[in-house]
Amino acid sequence: MADRSLRGMRLGAQSLQSDEGVVLVERQQRVYATEAGERFVVTFAAEAEVPETWQSPKSGDEGRLLDEEGDLVPYEAPEEKHQRTHWDMLLERRTRDELEVILEERLELLRARRGTSSSS
Repeated sequence: MADRSLRGMRLGAQSLQSDEGVVLVERQQRVYATEAGERFVVTFAAEAEVPETWQSPKSGDEGRLLDEEGDLVPYEAPEEKHQRTHWDMLLERRTRDELEVILEERLELLRARRGTSSSS
């Protein structure tokens, strides 16, 4: 038995899976261009909705979609929402007059606790 060696495969050297019977999905390639003039191609599924902007894999800049003639596709950037502050959310629930009344009530309560009056 020592005269014979066992034959096998190296781990990770080869895949036992074949491409037989694999059907790839239909694809489309779309071209994007950055403001710096860099052009790059992105592959999508044929039925996929193609976004109007895509980040360049090389520079990280935002690229705009080009049509078949090489012109920029008309693009409307989504409007930016300003960040809501606590004050904005408070004004959604109460009017300014209501807030003034509540503030005055709280101040009177605090003054009463301290033993000071609002008339001094």
